[in-house]
Amino acid sequence: MIPMPSLILTVVFLALSAVHVAWAFGSQWGLENAVPKRDGEPLFTPGKPLTLLVAIALLAGAFISVWRGAFPSIGPSWMPRLGTWVIAAVFALRAAGDFRYCGFFKRIRGTGFSRNDTLIYSPLCATITGLSVWLAVGY
Repeated sequence: MIPMPSLILTVVFLALSAVHVAWAFGSQWGLENAVPKRDGEPLFTPGKPLTLLVAIALLAGAFISVWRGAFPSIGPSWMPRLGTWVIAAVFALRAAGDFRYCGFFKRIRGTGFSRNDTLIYSPLCATITGLSVWLAVGY
């Protein structure tokens, strides 16, 4: 049986990975407010290789979540636990943000990205952090 945090994390990571793959191959769905902007211009333009790298990292997050939740006895037991702690740390940092454009402590507001970041992206990152900690210590 797969514990609930493992199942939730796996589904979320697979969905996010699929969105990034779609973006890498030209989809515009949700892309308008996916990158912070300054004066109406994106702060950066992630290319296909970087977007695919993010998709692979998210897929690795799904793999680690399944490994920790469903198959912890396969391989060294410290590996999936460490991987889960790394996931928690990365998403905690993302939730806190850069103190300017993204995260709970951002100063730049009033853009489509900052609205999405406040309502969706940062809370999702905080949820992923909490589920990862639960998975790391709970099983």
